Amino acid sequence: MIETGIKGRQETIVTEENSAKAVGSGTLLVFATPAMIALIEETAWKSVASSLEEGEGTVGTKLDVAHISATPVGMKVWCETELTEVDRRRLVFTVAVYDEKGKIGEGTHERFIISNEKFMEKANAKKA
Repeated sequence: MIETGIKGRQETIVTEENSAKAVGSGTLLVFATPAMIALIEETAWKSVASSLEEGEGTVGTKLDVAHISATPVGMKVWCETELTEVDRRRLVFTVAVYDEKGKIGEGTHERFIISNEKFMEKANAKKA
C-alpha cells in the first residue's frame, strides 16, 4: 500500500534539445514547458515505482502547473515531488521545479496506478 509522504527528485541541464525552440512550444532557447512537464512526470513516477506491485505502473492523468520563470540553456533544473494524496489507485503529487536562481514552476500532478498489461491491451485494441 502506497502512503503519502513519498518524495522524489530528478534533475537535468537545459540544452538546445529541451528548449522551447526545439520542442515546438516557442522560438526561444529556454527550458520548454513540455520539457518541464516531462521532468515532473518522470520525478513523480520514479518516486513511487519501487512501492508498486510487480506488473503495475502509473500513468499521468492530470497536471495543474504554472511555469513561472524562464531558464536559459546551460543551467541546471530540478524537480521535487511529494505524494500528498492517495485515493485507492489515484495518486496526487505536489510539485515544484527550480533552477539555480530559484523556483521556476509549481503545481499538482495526478497519476493512476494501472496494470501495465491490461493498460496496453486496452490501448492496442484501438488499432483493431
